Amino acid sequence: MNHDNTHSHYKAGNPPEITSVCLGAPVTLQDLVAVARHGAAVTFSEAYCSRVARSRSLVERWIAEGRIMYGITTGFGALCTSVISVEETARLQRNIILTHATAVGEPLPVEVVRAVLFAMLQNMGQGYSGVRLELLEHIRQLLNAGVTPFAPREGSVGYLSVEGHIGLTLIGMGRAYYRGVLMETAEAFRQAGLEPIVLAAKEGLALISGTTSPTALASLALYDMLGAAKAADIIGAMTLEVSRGTVKAFDERLMQTRPYEEQCATASNVRRLLGDSGMAQQNAGYRLQDALSLRAIPQLHGAAKRYLHQARVTLEQELNSCNDNPVIWPEGDDGLALSGCHCDSSYVGISMDTAAIAATMIAKMSERRNFRLLTESLSEMPWFLIRSPGLNSGLMIPQYTQAGLLNDMKILSHPASVDGIPTCGGQEDYVAMGYNAAKKAVAVVEKLEYILAIELLSVYQAQQFRPAGMTPGPASEAVLALIGEHVPVMEEDLELYPYLETLRRLIREGALCAAAEAVTGPLA
Repeated sequence: MNHDNTHSHYKAGNPPEITSVCLGAPVTLQDLVAVARHGAAVTFSEAYCSRVARSRSLVERWIAEGRIMYGITTGFGALCTSVISVEETARLQRNIILTHATAVGEPLPVEVVRAVLFAMLQNMGQGYSGVRLELLEHIRQLLNAGVTPFAPREGSVGYLSVEGHIGLTLIGMGRAYYRGVLMETAEAFRQAGLEPIVLAAKEGLALISGTTSPTALASLALYDMLGAAKAADIIGAMTLEVSRGTVKAFDERLMQTRPYEEQCATASNVRRLLGDSGMAQQNAGYRLQDALSLRAIPQLHGAAKRYLHQARVTLEQELNSCNDNPVIWPEGDDGLALSGCHCDSSYVGISMDTAAIAATMIAKMSERRNFRLLTESLSEMPWFLIRSPGLNSGLMIPQYTQAGLLNDMKILSHPASVDGIPTCGGQEDYVAMGYNAAKKAVAVVEKLEYILAIELLSVYQAQQFRPAGMTPGPASEAVLALIGEHVPVMEEDLELYPYLETLRRLIREGALCAAAEAVTGPLA
């Protein structure tokens, strides 16, 4: 199932309507997440199979004719002047997998490797890579059978090493996960009823030479960032409400004088969330003007969303492109092998460096709102939202956690894509570093979710101190009821860690947004 590519169709959390993704037409972030995270099945359309077969037929004809083609009948990188005989082409493709599987450190999560496999199918399935349909069918079988290659997460400059480890599994080497257990690939294949594949000409190079790993990491991170940004609107609105803030700063007429689309949409979200709130109505004139962390929600959240939405456009275009080298171009009866650098990850890298900054901006405002809730002179509620401060620390220390997380996020917001260390004997004298930008983004969004979860815990705790006769709106009530199913009201100090994890999970899985949207309808 494929979807409209515009950001207005984004849905946070598990997309249960996507149980199968048929490749052959453009795919979205939701499709990738459905396969990588939720186990949706993958199928191929006739168009997909046809274009792959056409591309492969050209490669096989050129090999028979003895053409010199980079990475097909030559070595790789600085060794591109070394000509490889027809008899050695299969060995060449196997060798490139063996020598490029050099990533180190902790393994990538299963969902990330599944996302890389999905990106590989899209990349090579555009019909410009010259691989056999048998290779893509092999990858599809791994996804559908739940066999996931083991791939360490460190040491990529944007391609090659992570994909090398994935290639090991495809040819029956290395290790793989099956039903949650890490084992030798041969054993995983035996249990799943699969067989390894012998790589043919061009296929080893096609597996490793692309933006598939940074695109996969980035897609998962951005999907979660978009969900967190929507959750931030809900949590920010609830903080405004319980802080006795004024909704006048979100007036539609005010937004029209500086009509950024995302700013207007964010202000509309807050108005809809608080439209039937007794507290918001009664406190509309309580202060002339609130602090920036409350009244500037449309401006900051809106600016962040603008760059997250732009990143989504970029990533979905990358997902639906061929990022291989060389490209097999079917022109007339003969065709061409065009060598360039579609494997460059600059688009992904710059997008995710920017997205990390945007997510950190949302986090820094969340921490400031939480600080106000905890500070008696600012919130007009007891210190740290506990009835007996001093004897109890209340919610004092989670704000410390926010401070530590936010410091990490600021460090991670330094762009990776501005760096470039020459490799391959100078043949690759510039490297885009898109993989590290995407990897940072995964860490950034996790920290953002925790920072929002801590603010949400304070909002929930603050409800017991609201003035008599003031009631939250229906959307806030729905969210508070959801939280109440998992988190107790804090009368005295208790262990908070389990509740922070629960609230973060409600944000990550989309339950928080779903509770609010059940009242308001879809939020932007």
